[in-house]
Amino acid sequence: MEKKKIPLLHRDGVSYVLPFVLITACFALWGFANDITNPMVKAFAKIFRTTTTEGSLVQVAFYGGYFAMAFPAAVFIRKYSYKAGILLGLALYAVGALLFFPARLTGNFYPFLMAYFILTCGLSFLETSANPYILSMGSEETSTQRLNFAQSFNPIGSLFGMYVAMEFIQSRLSPLDTAGRAALTDAEFARVRDADLTVLIRPYLLIGLVIIALFLLIRFVKMPASADQSHKIDFLPTLRRIFRIPRYRDGVIAQFFYIGAQIMCWTFIIQYGTRIFLGQGMDERAAEVLSQQYNIAAMVLFCASRFICTFLLRYLNPGKLLLILAVAGGVFTLGVIGFTNVFGLYCLVAVSGCMSLMFPTIYGIALKGLGDDAKFGAAGLIMAILGGSVLPPLQAAVIDRGEFFGFPAVNLSFALPLICFAVVALYGYRTRRSA
Repeated sequence: MEKKKIPLLHRDGVSYVLPFVLITACFALWGFANDITNPMVKAFAKIFRTTTTEGSLVQVAFYGGYFAMAFPAAVFIRKYSYKAGILLGLALYAVGALLFFPARLTGNFYPFLMAYFILTCGLSFLETSANPYILSMGSEETSTQRLNFAQSFNPIGSLFGMYVAMEFIQSRLSPLDTAGRAALTDAEFARVRDADLTVLIRPYLLIGLVIIALFLLIRFVKMPASADQSHKIDFLPTLRRIFRIPRYRDGVIAQFFYIGAQIMCWTFIIQYGTRIFLGQGMDERAAEVLSQQYNIAAMVLFCASRFICTFLLRYLNPGKLLLILAVAGGVFTLGVIGFTNVFGLYCLVAVSGCMSLMFPTIYGIALKGLGDDAKFGAAGLIMAILGGSVLPPLQAAVIDRGEFFGFPAVNLSFALPLICFAVVALYGYRTRRSA
């Protein structure tokens, strides 16, 4: 079979090298934001003495921002340019990160949710702009490969986010476990809470400054405008037109369930691992730190698998490879549910290797052939990230039950990701020939 090259360096005599590098840096930066946030569900639940369900409001605020801003971002990008959308996204990202400082001064949980929401409004602009921009940097035939390559740098940022969460937040929080915090007086609890919040906000403030630096760099670099062909906004007619395309409409649904599965698997790996290690006699703090190490191992596998899958796409149809990995992810998820020991945790790590291909491949298949309508098409796919806001609280509600007829509820909660992988597998099956 003939290998497919990935042309991205030039188009119509214009170099895309520097723009490609700068936009790819944005992929890494929103990966950082996503994966420093997942462990914060557990951290905020401990800091503010909330339930897992209440702590999962972090994910509701985080991924709700993606949903709320996706179509406004598409309208903005259509009217102006991809570059303008990226700059506004970076600005909102920086503002949201820096708002962690006044949120810390309040000592209240809900201002942090507002900061997360604003931050992810920025991420929504970034993803709505950057993904179709990368797709436009070369021939449509290799667009899915090109996006997979750019998205390969997203888990590198995710790995860094996980590392920062583990080494600079979780390991430096007060060693008091949940029971110990519950026994504190109000004054003692306030002191511990404020100290923990000071630890928590520092990485967000630093990343806010990094984002400002990247904003200035992109602002003064000339970016190619070849993908911006039309600035006419026919919002509703365009939506009606693209949602009549089964490949696109089904792609939005598949993306919703994929993102839900991804966020559930990465958010609740800590709860899953903590239950196992507590059963082995570890204290809660040590169990959480060790579980986060498994989370990092999952992201390392995710990162390596994305580069491997990008290579495999030179030989395999995207829909067919998506189907294979979705089925494999479902099989490993059955192991996560069935095993009540460390083998279940191994299966949960392995699921990440199966997920690596899914987001950019669903994205590329769904947008194939949309041309300039990809700006609005991208918004629908970014709105589908709402799955990361809707589904994790459902899983958290199951986890809070503790047990079902003597079986760990945290294990049974992974039936939700299993359903999600079934939906993705169906999309892969339907597109295995046309993608």
